[in-house]
Formats: sequence, structure tokens, C-alpha cells
Amino acid sequence: MRKDNLTTQMLVEAREAPAAVARQFAESDATYRDFGALLRARDPGSLLTVARGSSDHAAHFMAYLIMARLGRLVTSLPMSLITLYQSKIQCEGLVSMAFSQSGQSPDLVAPMRFFTDGGATTAAFVNDPASPLAKAAQWVFPLHAGVEKSVAATKSFIAQLVAGAHVVAAWQGNRELHTALQELPEALSSAVNADWSAGVEMLKDADRLFVIGRGTGLAVAMEAALKFKETCAIQAEAFSGAEVEHGPMALIGEDYPLLVFAPRGPAQAGLLALAEKMRLRGAKLLLAAPPDTPGCNLPLTETTHAELDPISVIQSFYPMVEALSRARGFDPDHPRYLAKVTRTH
Repeated sequence: MRKDNLTTQMLVEAREAPAAVARQFAESDATYRDFGALLRARDPGSLLTVARGSSDHAAHFMAYLIMARLGRLVTSLPMSLITLYQSKIQCEGLVSMAFSQSGQSPDLVAPMRFFTDGGATTAAFVNDPASPLAKAAQWVFPLHAGVEKSVAATKSFIAQLVAGAHVVAAWQGNRELHTALQELPEALSSAVNADWSAGVEMLKDADRLFVIGRGTGLAVAMEAALKFKETCAIQAEAFSGAEVEHGPMALIGEDYPLLVFAPRGPAQAGLLALAEKMRLRGAKLLLAAPPDTPGCNLPLTETTHAELDPISVIQSFYPMVEALSRARGFDPDHPRYLAKVTRTH
């Protein structure tokens, strides 16, 4: 059933993200500094992330930053290794970091208990610091996003992206990134009001879509594809700008819709070249990029650090996809068949 009023819970909560990010810094910065010092002292040889859905996309963002900046490999744990296959993963020297809005799902809690009991360093980034997941971890980092009622996560996802970048800044002792994170709420306040109406107009009748990103931007491309499925019933798939040029390229022809996220950074030139190539092929192209970029129809709000621009991208995306959901006759607060808390095993 469609919501005809213009203020959905999803939109209200998306607009609360800048304040949530500010709270996270005000209330938890010292804990991140302590965790960063621990990581420098222990110099972990292996790292795992434990998450599902939007939270897994946020974990992917942190993992990419860790691998790019600190040179440590990070693995996303298939939780069934613990919950179904009873694998005895070695815990010595391991850091396991779990991301969740609710902290309720058994298949997140069980691995964290296993790793904590086995002697690994464990941390939970969770909106409910009293949740089972938080209790299973040694370190707890509240997201400070406040209550999130809409099934489609918005402000909690942005808070998770910031938490991951906060870990990296603290571990690396990088003042430039740390300062940029402190300044992020101002950029997000601008990003949430960016004019992305072109996306609603182009996609209101779409039934399929590719969302393209690369590097630090791939995580938000994955999140965007999920939101298109959840709130708009569009069969959206996320691909790396490099990967899409293999098999998926065969699907892209005249009027095929593409959303390309091209924030600043090493991946931008290749993404812009891909966008132009697809435009010449006749694809219906949405390009999220700095406003002075040729062909840009979704203006990106730049942050004070290029590696944080994907966070402003998703901040601008959420109001657009919320409006698109309503334009297609859906209620973005209550996607069909979905619940706010998913308990998998």
C-alpha cells in the first residue's frame, strides 16, 4: 500500500544521519583511540568481519580501507562455517569485528561468542549496546543512531560506515582522516538535500538496473542495489566497474538503466570512462559525481577527504530511493515480506 504523505519514517531517519555521526564522535572517540592503540600493539595477522545485509556492505567499506591503508587482508566470514559446519577456526592473533543494527541474529552472535571464547580480539558495532551481539564481544561500539523504525536501514548504515572509517583512522593514527570524520556531519547535512530527482524520473518505470562502483565506492553500490530491491521492487545488481565489463556487459544495450557512482579517488577515471562508453551504447545513465563532471545528473557533495565521499553519496541516495519507492506506489517503511530484525541461523 502506498503512503501518500511525503514524510515517511525512512526519510525522517535518513535526515537524522548527520546528527547520529556527530553523536558517535562526541560519545565514543576515546574508545576508538584505545582500540586503535590495541590494534597497533597486537599487530593482528588476520581479520574477519561478521555481518549480513546492509551491515555487511558497511563492513566491506571498512575492510577495503584496512586493506588499502594498512596492508592487512580482511575476510568476510561465512557464518555457516561456525553455525552449521562447526569449523574450528584458529583464533590466535585474530581480530573479529561484527556489524549489526539490532545485534539480535543468532548467526552473528554465535561466531562472536566462539571467537571471544577462543581468545580472539572481538568488537561489535551495534545500535543496541545491550543486545546479545554486544554481550558476545569484548569491545562494544554503539552506533548512536537512535531508534530506527523503518525496515530499510539508513542512518544506522551511515553510522556503520563512519564507525569503520573511525577504526581505520584510530589504528593508523591518521589525524587527517580523523579530522575529516569529525567534519563529516556538515557535508552530510548538505548531501541529504542534494537534488537527485533525475533518478526518480528515469527509474520510475524500471524493472531492472545495474549499480556500478569500484574501490571504496563499491560498498555503497551494493547498498544502493539492496535498497532498490527492498523499497522499489527493482531487480538491481551491483558490480565493480571492472567486473561489469566481463559477463554482465552482454546485458547492457539500448535504454538499459545504469547508476554509476563515481566519487573522487583512483577509481574515478575508469568509472567515468565506463559511463561514457555506456552512454554511447544507448544505456539510460545516471551518473553520481562531482557537479562539474561532464554528464553528471546526480550531484555529489564532496567531503573534506576523498575516501569519505562514498558516505555522502549514500546520504544523497536515500532520499532519492525513498521518493522513487513512493512514485512506484510502495511504502518504503514496510517492504513486503521483510521485518526490521532478521533472525537467521
